[in-house]
Amino acid sequence: MQVELRILRYDPERDAKPHWESYDVDADPKMDRVLDLLHRVKYNVDGSLTFRRSCAHGICGSDAVLINGRNRLACKERVEKLGRRITVAPLPGLPVVKDLVVDMDGFFDSYRSVMPFLVNDRPAPERERRQSPEERARYDDTTKCILCAACTSSCPSFWAKEAYVGPAAIVNAHRFIFDSRDEGEEERLEILAGDDGVWRCRTIFNCTDACPRGIHITQAILEVSSAIVERRT
Repeated sequence: MQVELRILRYDPERDAKPHWESYDVDADPKMDRVLDLLHRVKYNVDGSLTFRRSCAHGICGSDAVLINGRNRLACKERVEKLGRRITVAPLPGLPVVKDLVVDMDGFFDSYRSVMPFLVNDRPAPERERRQSPEERARYDDTTKCILCAACTSSCPSFWAKEAYVGPAAIVNAHRFIFDSRDEGEEERLEILAGDDGVWRCRTIFNCTDACPRGIHITQAILEVSSAIVERRT
């Protein structure tokens, strides 16, 4: 099967603005993923094509791009689901460095701003800080985030205001807010109650649709906002 692969290209050293380029690529629709097609273009047609990838197994999240208008991982999207014409563009709402590579600095600044780590100043126990299976299950869903930015870059509220911490940051805050071993809940909720926190979410569910790990992101955001309201009452 031959696929027309259309890629939004941009090289800041030679291009005034992004432009589409098309490539005819041979593909096995049942075996090949979009990442395989990108490799074929880079290895056999144009070595200057630039994109991120690492594990190629949907774990690292580095190859998130816009595929046929939806944020997806290139290593997970099979050709057979996409048809004979496939478009690939960089994640929306983030500055483009080159071709499919976007600047993730702002995204990770937002992630770090919500204290995505365990806070517990009590003396360390001899072994581990234990919790029940039920306590662990409370935040299990949000432990799955791989920081690919697919959710945040699909969010209209983020497009409208880059200062919004975004779904990924809130998901990672949720993971610790509801961890029974953590003592940083109050500080995190204070951060997320600010002008650029959870109240910018409009429950559009773009983030939930975009997540390659199947995290119930909108639900997690609503749980955090509910915790803020309960804290104030």
